Amino acid sequence: MAMLALLTLAAWLVWSAQRTELSRARERLVCALPPVPPDAPHPGMVWVPGGTLALGDTVYPEEMPIRPLSVAGFWLDRTEVTNDQFAAFVNATGYRTVAERAVDPRQHPELPPEMRLPGAVVFISPTQLSGQGSATHWWRYVAGADWRHPGGPATSIDGRGAFAVVNVTIEDAQAYARWKGAVVPSEAQWEWAARAAQNPSVPSHAQPPQANTWQGLFPVSNSAADGFVGLAPVGCFDPNALGLFDMIGNAWELTRDAYTPSHAVLASDAMADPSPASVRPAGGAIGQHVIKGGSFLCAPNYCMRYRAGARQAQDDDLAVSHVGFRTARIAPGPTGPATSPGSGQ
Repeated sequence: MAMLALLTLAAWLVWSAQRTELSRARERLVCALPPVPPDAPHPGMVWVPGGTLALGDTVYPEEMPIRPLSVAGFWLDRTEVTNDQFAAFVNATGYRTVAERAVDPRQHPELPPEMRLPGAVVFISPTQLSGQGSATHWWRYVAGADWRHPGGPATSIDGRGAFAVVNVTIEDAQAYARWKGAVVPSEAQWEWAARAAQNPSVPSHAQPPQANTWQGLFPVSNSAADGFVGLAPVGCFDPNALGLFDMIGNAWELTRDAYTPSHAVLASDAMADPSPASVRPAGGAIGQHVIKGGSFLCAPNYCMRYRAGARQAQDDDLAVSHVGFRTARIAPGPTGPATSPGSGQ
């Protein structure tokens, strides 16, 4: 009976992999976004009115305790930064991302030579059932993986300019934001925007239907019921009440807050310092920053972080194939400091 069960599982894995590839071949490469008004003060950005945020949630320890924080109004990109947008920055400045540079041996003397090569960590769905409890079976450091080659040297973003840029770090996100005259949002800003400037009386912990997440048994089978096996172009799912797309799912999003293991001590006030600081001094310890929103890899059986209050740590010098970002702008609202939501998109 045991052998029959194993053979049945193996056959199911092969069938599931074939179905996944078929779904991937049918995926859209672009999703239409609402037109930007010609008089928009900050094109492509949405005004997020200020208020008092109940920061956090109660699913995982790092989300607790829930803390009240005052958040001033600000502008936020309506989508994650795309490959096309990031390419414009690179073409204008010649910038090289962290993943395109060799790893500093002073920072990681323990790494073998092959892991000091330029590269990023890439998700690879396992095809065997053994060892599924270890994330090393679906995450691999791939030399040559970067924002232009999300899955490694043999992959490309050709035709995928509308997809969220990934394999970027906090240093890369801050460099892009400075070029745009913007900042990377704080954790509180990001969460307040994801909640559409509201505090629900009972936050939902259910897998959201309007988000790019994982449907099926993670990490071996994704039914792609939402239309996508992996990363999706920005704007394919309904926006929230403020007009912000993909705040939940698709790609994890970097924030400028240093990671703390809980909300008992906050790394910074929500609006205390909107200017980015150096995060990777030569010879210094590697820090971590907060990422928010979950990604296309979040599933009920593994990672229930497809929620506004969820958070996770991301190493400052490690690029990953499901982490991206968006930017914020500290500026008056469409009609002045006290402005209602829904305008200026």
